[in-house]
Amino acid sequence: MKFSENWLRELVEIQADRAALAHALTMAGLEVEELTPLGEGLDGVVVAEIIGAVKHPEADRLQVCTVNAGLGEPLQIVCGAPNARVGIKIPLAKVGASLPGGINIKAAKLRGVESFGMLCSAKELGIDNDASGLLELPLDAPVGTPLATYLGLPDASFELKLTPNRPDCLGLVGLAHDVAALFGSRVKTGEQAPAPVSSDARRGIRLEAGADAPRYLGRVIEGLDAKARTPLWLAERLRRAGLRPISAVVDVTNYVMLELGQPLHAFDNDKLHGDIVVRHAREGETLTLLDGSEARLGSGFLLIADEQSALAVAGVMGGFDSRVTDDTRNVFLESAHFAPAAIMGRARKLGMHTDASHRFERGVDPALPQRALERATELLLSIAGGKAGPVLRAENLADLPRPATLLLRRARLQRVLGIEVADAEVARIFTALGMQVTAQADGWQVTAPSSRFDIEREEDLIEEVARIHGYDNIPTSTPTGALTLAIEPEGRLNELAVREQWAARGYYEAVNLAFVSQELLQRWGFLQDLVALANPLSADLAVMRPSLLPGLIQALSHNRARQQERVRLFELGRTFRIEAEAVARKDAPTETPTLAVVACGTAHAEQWGEAARTLDFHDLKGDLDALIAWGGEPERWAVHADGLPAWLHPGRGARVTRDGVTVGHLGALHPQLAKRLDLGADVHVLELALEPVLGRRLPKATAVPRFPSVRRDIAMDLPEGVSWSQIEQVVRATVGAALQELRLFDRYSGKGVEAGRKSLAMGLILQDASRTLTDDDADRYIREAVAALEVTCMAKLRG
Repeated sequence: MKFSENWLRELVEIQADRAALAHALTMAGLEVEELTPLGEGLDGVVVAEIIGAVKHPEADRLQVCTVNAGLGEPLQIVCGAPNARVGIKIPLAKVGASLPGGINIKAAKLRGVESFGMLCSAKELGIDNDASGLLELPLDAPVGTPLATYLGLPDASFELKLTPNRPDCLGLVGLAHDVAALFGSRVKTGEQAPAPVSSDARRGIRLEAGADAPRYLGRVIEGLDAKARTPLWLAERLRRAGLRPISAVVDVTNYVMLELGQPLHAFDNDKLHGDIVVRHAREGETLTLLDGSEARLGSGFLLIADEQSALAVAGVMGGFDSRVTDDTRNVFLESAHFAPAAIMGRARKLGMHTDASHRFERGVDPALPQRALERATELLLSIAGGKAGPVLRAENLADLPRPATLLLRRARLQRVLGIEVADAEVARIFTALGMQVTAQADGWQVTAPSSRFDIEREEDLIEEVARIHGYDNIPTSTPTGALTLAIEPEGRLNELAVREQWAARGYYEAVNLAFVSQELLQRWGFLQDLVALANPLSADLAVMRPSLLPGLIQALSHNRARQQERVRLFELGRTFRIEAEAVARKDAPTETPTLAVVACGTAHAEQWGEAARTLDFHDLKGDLDALIAWGGEPERWAVHADGLPAWLHPGRGARVTRDGVTVGHLGALHPQLAKRLDLGADVHVLELALEPVLGRRLPKATAVPRFPSVRRDIAMDLPEGVSWSQIEQVVRATVGAALQELRLFDRYSGKGVEAGRKSLAMGLILQDASRTLTDDDADRYIREAVAALEVTCMAKLRG
């Protein structure tokens, strides 16, 4: 948003200099991105007229001009501007003047011809960037008048970097309300008086775009002079706002847009056919725009059309065929409200950005079209003449946005800002911003103006108080509060300790996304209870992971593809599942903290002291045993060869239980899965629910045993399918507290042992804390253990 400082000061009282104004705007969230002084140091520059011009005798591109500067005697000035000619009014820098660019004007000789001054372009005067020729002034400009006085200089061009939530400040009147609130002044503009209606010219209007275009106003103005010259004051305000004056009709619509923030458009009324129709474009419909480009439109575009063809892309740009030209005598002036969503992105699809689209896609006050139409009519009648017809209106009131009414609590305001703002100051701020305020016992009921689309909740009102009251007036204070140190429960391991344990055993921690592809899960056989994302980042990240292993295996494969033969990774993360019944009840998915480990390659890093050996099931089982032993309750854990998932090798996998409840699985990947994943080598995996792993037995001091232990060794002949964990559970349950330790020290199968059976030799360490065990005691425990194994595990005692 670019505007003239002098123009703003005409709209609102500002008791501050330029620097203070710029600082106040920036601190209020209306950042001043650029501030350009205009027309400073123009003493000695006056309005002059060229009354004679002849070619320089020694230079083809120079002219010797005779200039009337109101000094009595004409001045001779050598000029090289291409537009220098007799009869035009231009700025003259007299001898002794100093221009903004550091140019000091002196009498000089150019190619042998004396020159007493300098005829200036807008750039040389520091009021514009146009250096193509002399700055031509209106023909009625009084000769000899100081240029600064005539052009209303000095001035400054402010350029604001507005955030998208403040479209109300894209018009100077809206900005003036913020400035008035900041400086405790008032906005000088009042209600817009209706323009006099002296014609009965009408045109029908039909709205066929629903909520996308709920309000459309227009009027016919007959008999205007499209060639009328734009007044200097209006042209200069446009120029200082970054817009080039074009013609009276276009300049008026641009001026009203800058002043009020409401884009307008004028059609040549004689080129229209029948009613004005506001509708959506038809698929494949085309329109030649004002800039000569051809827009190919679709159903997502909003059009202004007549009964024969499209006239304009609503909120973006008008059409070429219905444009106003110098021959236009009658115009149809439109002023409408379009829903931001109907305009948003349409200009970009056409490869352009217009002032109208910039405003409409952010939101224009739905109450502005009437005021803007009357203001534009007033200016056109005064500049180009003509007769105005009545205001023509079509609207769907139900689709127009309604201002928000919110409650601002006094206690909430004080809590958020950390200071107490006086009630009178709060009411003043909201009133100055054009809001309706009603005091209540606990605060204020505030109704935002229709221009403030950003006021939606109580926090928005607090923000308004903060920025207008001044962030500098809110003291900076360090937050205080008592910190309570959390006490780590002794009966639980923390996750960091688990990470350190695996890192100490040579594993690297991996962190993977919680999203995986549906195709990858199908390869693993995960088909049920999956949590699909409603709006995935991509097709490869469409499902929440039901297991950590697919992601870890992908990381392992990535490393294997980069010449890393020995890979050992672990991950702690959450897995997600949801049952069909939970989906029907709209319950949240179940999140399970999980530990997963993958490993491949050799069991140990390359070394000289031991021959290389491929990692196997027992290596990973040993790492798991070390973790379990760290919790101090290994007797509560067991592994079983049954109940394996489809992704584990059926002969080299195990189900892990704690207190008889399955908490995970361990073993080699199924060969078919490894082939589908293109792993090319044995890969061993472990996945456990994390919570059981974190359980820990509290350390308890006991006296050193006073009585000796007794050891008895037995060898049992058992079926091959009986696991050591089953044997251990049976023996411990039978012998009870007297069994201090159970050791497996030999396994044999072959000659002397039936096929399908094995021989396990074990040592039982027996001890009693209250007495010395006798041989009879030890023999009795052994007999009981053997008997239990015979009954439970179909075992036989070997001789």
